[in-house]
Amino acid sequence: MDKYYKLTVAGLERDLKICPVNEHLDIASFIMFSDVELTVRCAEELLKLAPEFDVLLTAEAKSIPLAYEMARQSGKPYIPVRKGKKAYMTDPVCVNVKSITTANVQTLYLDKKDLDSLKGKRVLIVDDVISTGMSLKALEEFVERAHGTIAAKAAVLAEGDAADRTDIIFLEKLPLFFK
Repeated sequence: MDKYYKLTVAGLERDLKICPVNEHLDIASFIMFSDVELTVRCAEELLKLAPEFDVLLTAEAKSIPLAYEMARQSGKPYIPVRKGKKAYMTDPVCVNVKSITTANVQTLYLDKKDLDSLKGKRVLIVDDVISTGMSLKALEEFVERAHGTIAAKAAVLAEGDAADRTDIIFLEKLPLFFK
């Protein structure tokens, strides 16, 4: 029988399925895909907390709807960092990352043109969930390489110890479930 965690975020309640990561740890699966109401409300609430910024930066794939909606509401552009090298990319820049939800190290790619567009900009890094912070670290590296400034790092949820961080903006805490 499936187990669920009841989450209230941005004034909305959702039941998140509890999923195993390994034999010692389960997580509550937070997926914004296809939940337009949740995406719109979370974007609205995060923008209220965000400092001034020029551009949003996010990693593919689960946080793209959030970044898009934040861009739509703020009128600022967003740039998704890709998990694979695409044919349209000329001279792509890459950064390796290992997150809690992926089994292997991943390589993130950003087209040099997009990297150059971050130069001198105040960048708001956006993610759906911050847990270990490894995805954030990779996004920070892209901003540093571009000689941009990190305006803030924001997420809908801070999972586990991430909720104790003082360098991130988030809407709610999400527990880890140890076995």
